[in-house]
Formats: sequence, structure tokens, C-alpha cells
Amino acid sequence: MKIFSITSIFIICAALSLYQYGRSIWAPLYQQIVGKETIESVISKYGPGADSRMVKIFSKAGISYPPKSVKFLAMKEEKSMEIWAKDNGDYRYITTYRIKGTSGISGPKLIEGDKQVPEGFYRIIGLNPNSSYHLSMKINYPNELDLKHAKVEGRENPGSNIFIHGKSLSIGCLAMGDRTIEDLFTLVYRVGISNTGVIISPHDPRKRPLITNRYHPKWLPSVYGDITDEFSRHDKHGT
Repeated sequence: MKIFSITSIFIICAALSLYQYGRSIWAPLYQQIVGKETIESVISKYGPGADSRMVKIFSKAGISYPPKSVKFLAMKEEKSMEIWAKDNGDYRYITTYRIKGTSGISGPKLIEGDKQVPEGFYRIIGLNPNSSYHLSMKINYPNELDLKHAKVEGRENPGSNIFIHGKSLSIGCLAMGDRTIEDLFTLVYRVGISNTGVIISPHDPRKRPLITNRYHPKWLPSVYGDITDEFSRHDKHGT
């Protein structure tokens, strides 16, 4: 009985580990069996619940849903993401979501495999209904500025495939949990990816300055200055 119990516990732990860490292995096989989702089928499945939650949140903020444009202000250290939106006037604070999983330290992403979450100004460039992490939204890292600095510094592979996605584990991406990514995926679908901005900061510059060190690239203070200016225009305590 004792051996059986230990074996059972081992099997359960192995299964849970495979579920959490081996999604890149089993998720594609699962999709081959049950068939791939489309963006429309995902919206049909999760959209009604997400819309219901979003309508309440946006109504409380005094902004119509869906709005004309949205911004995601992500803070790595605080593991939080603020949602801001606007109709015809200025951006207004909507709500804050917890980032359940991230990786790396303060500072920008520079090369493939450094496990860093990028820092700077980005856009959503694609919605993935068949993500290994439930649902995902791809951001345009490396952007033009990232590519420019990589070329000057001789970094041939600055990395790619950075997403905002579900689940709670991530390497270089922002893991938001399944319910939250359903809401954000639906929100971006309703608003349009061309009307969605993503600003990622090492921490909240409205609380303390963004400071570089001697290990950071020389161009980073300029990026931090732009991020600080952007966050200063989105102060939820002043709206």
C-alpha cells in the first residue's frame, strides 16, 4: 500500500509537471486531435463572458465598451498591468490586472535566450487562438528601435516571439492567467489590434525614477525617459 501511494503521488506530480511545463509538447498533439480553433470560434466561446465582465468595468470608468483605443501599461517589478482606454477624449484608467508570471530582471531584452521581458513601446500584431498557453497576443518585439540598436551593437539575434498570454508561467513573456487573457483577447479583438498599445516598464516610474546602471546599454536612459513621460500622462490618481 505504501509503495502504491508513493507511485501514485509520483505519477500525479509527473502529470502536473507535464501539464505545466510540457505544453509545447502535448498542446500541438491535442490540437491535432480536437482540431484547431479560429479567432472567431474563440470569441464565440469566451466572448460573451468577457464582454459581460468588460461592460461592467468600463461602465464604472465612464467609458463605452468597446472603446476606440486601449493601452496596456505593464510593470515588471510590480507584476501588474493597467488598462487605459478612450473614446473621443483623453485616456482614462479602467482597471489593473495582476501579471501571474514573468522572468528576467530590470533592463531591456537584448538577445535570444536572455529570458528578459522587453521594455519600451510596442503594439499587438497578432491574436493566437491556438496558443500553448491558452490564448496569446503577440507584440512587435523587436520593434524598429530594438532592431536599430541591435544592428549598431552587432547583436544578430535580439530574440522574437514575445507574447501576452494565459497560464501562470512565462519566459520572456507576460503570463496573465486564463480568465484574464480571455478578457484581454476579447477586448483587443473588439477594439482592433491597430488601436492597441503596450508600454512595458521595469517598474512604475510614477512612484520612483527609472535608473540605469553601468551594465545597461547607453541608449536605455532615452527609452526610460520616454516611458516615464508616457506613464506621467496616465496617472489614475489624477483622473
